[in-house]
Amino acid sequence: MRLALLGCGTVGSEVVRLLHEQSADLAARIGAPLEIAGIAVRRLGRDRGDLPVDEALFTTDALGLVKRDDVDVVVEVVGGIEPARGWLVEALRAGKSVVTANKALLAEDGAALHAAAAEGGADLYYEASVAGAIPLLRPLRDSLHGDRVNRVTGIVNGTTNFILSAMDATGAGFAEALEEATALGYAEADPTADVEGFDAAAKAAILASLAFHTRVTAADVHREGITEVTAADVASARAMGCTIKLLCIAARVPDAAGKETVNVRVHPAMIPRTHPLASVGDAFNAVFVEAEAAGQLMFYGRGAGGAPTASAVLGDVVAVARNRLAGVRAPSESAYADLPVRPMGEALTRYHVSLDVADRPGVLAAVAGVFARHGVSIATVRQGSAGASGAGAGSGEDAELVIVTHTAPDAALAATVGELRGLDIVRSVPSVLRVEGGA
Repeated sequence: MRLALLGCGTVGSEVVRLLHEQSADLAARIGAPLEIAGIAVRRLGRDRGDLPVDEALFTTDALGLVKRDDVDVVVEVVGGIEPARGWLVEALRAGKSVVTANKALLAEDGAALHAAAAEGGADLYYEASVAGAIPLLRPLRDSLHGDRVNRVTGIVNGTTNFILSAMDATGAGFAEALEEATALGYAEADPTADVEGFDAAAKAAILASLAFHTRVTAADVHREGITEVTAADVASARAMGCTIKLLCIAARVPDAAGKETVNVRVHPAMIPRTHPLASVGDAFNAVFVEAEAAGQLMFYGRGAGGAPTASAVLGDVVAVARNRLAGVRAPSESAYADLPVRPMGEALTRYHVSLDVADRPGVLAAVAGVFARHGVSIATVRQGSAGASGAGAGSGEDAELVIVTHTAPDAALAATVGELRGLDIVRSVPSVLRVEGGA
């Protein structure tokens, strides 16, 4: 079985290394040896250390490599939308199996890849696109295929989890924790895709598509990052017995008429420290799956890095190689349910709201009235001194109100916060965070 490898960076070089080190075992598992037909890279002549591969295999012509008749399987670890989409569509239409780790492409236009795979009678595998080495997508696609998955909640970005875990452990602010993550190699030079939630949103779309047999794209996912999370937010969460995590949440939810829909979102949220995801620290990933018959399942492990991701890639390579030798292909995309995606405003959640208010009689009643007007019930209120503000009327002292709501539609909660910001008795709204995993 001959492989075309597209990309030889952090993940691609580990794929080459593992192919070399485990060649005998892989051949025994598949029933035929694996050989590298070529490796497409951006630049030739780059120092690749002691990578165990013939330099003659490297090429800058990725499309030409994909089109070669002696290629059986195409492995793509380049990332991005184009030109990767063109390469993979070409391979699949030609009947060549594809293994990819490209979450962005799958989340934006997975339909085009699945259509090309169906046209060419080829396999499309992508375990490495979500949660690195953690066996997650295949259990959703195969092991739970006889069950009904109702909810998937996960920590699927190691960079943001490291940052939030560091903030929780040390009391550091976001900037300091990001600086540490960068120094340790957990954050990219440009961390935008991670800290603004784009990476997690792409993964959420893939998970929701598999869990609910519905095509979900990254554009369907409500996305918020962690850049606004402060040390004060983390301290407030701790006082409530919670911690803050960037969560990917995908759930089946009925609409007002009782029709089934799905809601998919990525945002920071407070979760109780008793929740299974609360103890997931450092750069680890974990996904919590709730199914009707199987109950609650949790998948945990290293969600990124060269070796863990390469492990998932090679697992898929073994599967597609076996299928080609047997003359069969894996089941195609399952999108029969075609459930509508529910807007974020209709999602049911809870809010933790921190307010700096004028310290004078009647303020609490006025604030409570705003919540009541929007049909939002208050669960708890905590009050403390915010110190001298020098702004507005009254005693010259401000007070802090920390309010946690009961469950309500997100649109009603957002409208409540919007009205609070306009009250003259409210100096500022320093923090608004959702609360998940509690009653």
